[in-house]
Parts: sequence; structure tokens; C-alpha cells
Amino acid sequence: MTAQRARWIGTSTKMYFGYQRHLDWMTAVAGIVDERPGLADAGITPFVIPSFPVLESALRILGPVGVAVGAQAVSQDEGAATGEVSAGILAEMGVRLVEIGHAERRARYGESDEVVAAKTRASIEAGLTPLLCVGEPDGDDPAGAVRIVVEQCLAAVGDASMLDRIVVAYEPVWAIGAPAPAGADYVNEVVAGIRSSLSELIDGPAPSIVYGGSAGPGLLATVPEVDGLFLGRFAHDPANFGRVLDEALAL
Repeated sequence: MTAQRARWIGTSTKMYFGYQRHLDWMTAVAGIVDERPGLADAGITPFVIPSFPVLESALRILGPVGVAVGAQAVSQDEGAATGEVSAGILAEMGVRLVEIGHAERRARYGESDEVVAAKTRASIEAGLTPLLCVGEPDGDDPAGAVRIVVEQCLAAVGDASMLDRIVVAYEPVWAIGAPAPAGADYVNEVVAGIRSSLSELIDGPAPSIVYGGSAGPGLLATVPEVDGLFLGRFAHDPANFGRVLDEALAL
């Protein structure tokens, strides 16, 4: 694969930051991105997925420097759904991405394949790009991982022709929160298999595939099969976000 495949570099803050820390962190990230005007020309899209209460601030702080802002979750419903947030209001605000199917939400909140599919469909219909989180529970069978991930992708979109509307976040469940990411050889083999399988299904280029799961500085150059990184806790230090952007520019 060519260096141009490294196109998405971003992170989700999950629920680690409070309100003021979010503002300070996003301001630092905005400065880091602004110092790297070559990102757009290199086809690199930085993205940040913060907590819901700071989405409007994120759009104000990060939007002007070209950072795509995403939401950590979305409802498949409209109207009488107390406490939920619809895809429509996110799109109206200017949010571009929405994280769907993360292993934590599948495990903690019972989000089944059916729920993931409904949220994916609602997001696409609203004009959002789903960042579809997929991954295998165990890390000892690359072929099995490819099969699981392809099945999850198809379950989410329903129709293979919709695969070009998503970004795939390949996050092996066993690597999330681990001391180190999955091995580079393993990631490259699995992502190559996913790409080949999805390309065959749509008879064309597969959707972008980014790797997540304890991803941080120093990883990108070792995984040429991926289209970028979904950074973990290492990005809590804005300087690390900048380091990975520099690594993407250097490829």
C-alpha cells in the first residue's frame, strides 16, 4: 500500500475529560493542527470525538483549522426518546462523524448488531459518516478476525453498496486498553484481508480502514495497510497527537 492511505488521524476523549480540560485540550490540538498546513494537501484528515456537552465548543475551536468533529454515540430514534441525541441534530450542528458500535457500548449497554445497524442507517440518512467500530474478541486467528469484521460491517450497513458511506475503525477488542497495540504483522494481515473482502463485495475500493486499540506514536509507519489511526489514551497529551500527524506527513 502507498503512503497516501494514511488519511484519518484522530481520537475520542470518551469520558476522561471534564469541561475545562476539554476546552484546554481542544485549544492545544487546534494549535497543533494549525501549525501543520500541509495536512490537507497530503490528504490527511484529523478528527476529534469529544463528549456531547462540548460538541458546540469543538466545532468552534477545531472546525476553523480543518479538524473533523465527531460524536461518541447517536440514537436511532427521533422525537420521544428522552436523553438521546438524534443524527439529525448532530448533522445540523455541523458534526461530520459519529462513532458507532464501539466494543464498550456493545458490552456495557447491550448494543446488538441490530441496534448498530439502526444507528448506522439513521446516521447515513442524516448525512453523517459512521465511524464503525469492529473487531474480534481474541487475537490468535487473523483469518477468523477478517471473517468476524466483514460480518460486522455487513450487519451494520445491510446493503454492501452502502459500504462506501462509512469509515471502518478496526479495533481488536483484546487490544483496547492494553499496554501495547496489536502486533504490526497481525494488523497488516487482518486489514489487508478486510480490504480485499470488502472490495470484492462492492467490486471497487473498500472504505477507509483505520486501526484503533492502544494506538499511539510510533505505530503508523509499521502498519502500511491501514488508512490512519484511531488514537487511544496516548492522545490525551496533545503533543502525541502532533507526533502522529508528523508521522503521517512523513510517510
